[in-house]
Amino acid sequence: MEKVHLNLKKQIDNSYDILIDNGILNRIPLDLKKNELGNKYVIITDSNTKKLFGETFLRLMKKKGINSYLLSIESGEKNKNLLVFKKLMRKIVSFGLDRKSAIISLGGGVVGDISGFIAATYMRGINYVHIPTSLLAMVDSSIGGKVAIDLPEGKNLVGAFYQPKRVYIDICLLGPLPIKEMRNGLTEIIKHALIKDKKLFDFIEKNLDRILNKDKNILIRLIKRSCEIKADIVMKDEKEKGFRKVLNYGHTIGHALETLTHYKKYSHGEAVAIGMLVEGLISNKIGSLSKKELHRQNNLLFRAGLVKKLPNIDIREFIEQLKKDKKNVGREIEFVLLEKIGKAKFGIKVPKKIIWGALKESR
Repeated sequence: MEKVHLNLKKQIDNSYDILIDNGILNRIPLDLKKNELGNKYVIITDSNTKKLFGETFLRLMKKKGINSYLLSIESGEKNKNLLVFKKLMRKIVSFGLDRKSAIISLGGGVVGDISGFIAATYMRGINYVHIPTSLLAMVDSSIGGKVAIDLPEGKNLVGAFYQPKRVYIDICLLGPLPIKEMRNGLTEIIKHALIKDKKLFDFIEKNLDRILNKDKNILIRLIKRSCEIKADIVMKDEKEKGFRKVLNYGHTIGHALETLTHYKKYSHGEAVAIGMLVEGLISNKIGSLSKKELHRQNNLLFRAGLVKKLPNIDIREFIEQLKKDKKNVGREIEFVLLEKIGKAKFGIKVPKKIIWGALKESR
């Protein structure tokens, strides 16, 4: 037998900075020019953000002599699909982008996910930058390099791990954000506290009103700590082989709920909050999380305006959807569960009877 061996072992430096400030948007074009992340940029945004910041940012880029284009998609999770991906790709080709060009994501999680997937796949990978405009995107989707689009069969089933070159977080961009979207993002911050940092959980409990009222100093502190938690987890497990799975607390139930309601009934934050209610209850039912700490979790979610009952979906159908979760091994449903506030464990297989009981009780 003849053999040809390809020795492709190498180390790749995917490091990048997350820059957090108040009023940083105006300074981004100069920073991009100094760091030369692309010879040409396509800014991808959505219909809402385009009006608020997109056209202004395009002017700022051109004012600095940076060759830039602006593309917009309709807002909402339903537009994170193959058809929109194809339309954007063909438009980018028409702009003449090459392998030294770059994508800028200006928007929330949907824009970030589809923009990152475009960057990961266009000409087999070009640079991209995140400028998140929602609290949820600032602390979640803009960090860690998970990029994806949805299929009718499930959320984020087509995707890659592809890290950005820079993340710019401007607190000012939260100014026009509706209170519902502030709560949406706060879900992920509460999740970070529940799985990794009890002190952060205490801080949120004490400062909830100031957070929802967009106190800039509180937000900078809150967002920085939340980013540190996610960054620390990603650095330990970039491609979710093990420990990074703790970030999915609340998401196993939440993603199934989003899919079964066709991404129309709940925002991502609302779905994950319901997911944490159910998965917190499962944690308690298996003897892991105390009733006292379960109450603390649920009380904070209630105070933040995130508590909603699980809809009256057929439990058999719900469990079948849970079996499709991409984190499962085979068809065995795996959960991230809490041991206590500030500590989680992943890869926990839960008896169907307990899942059934928790779903029924959460209605």
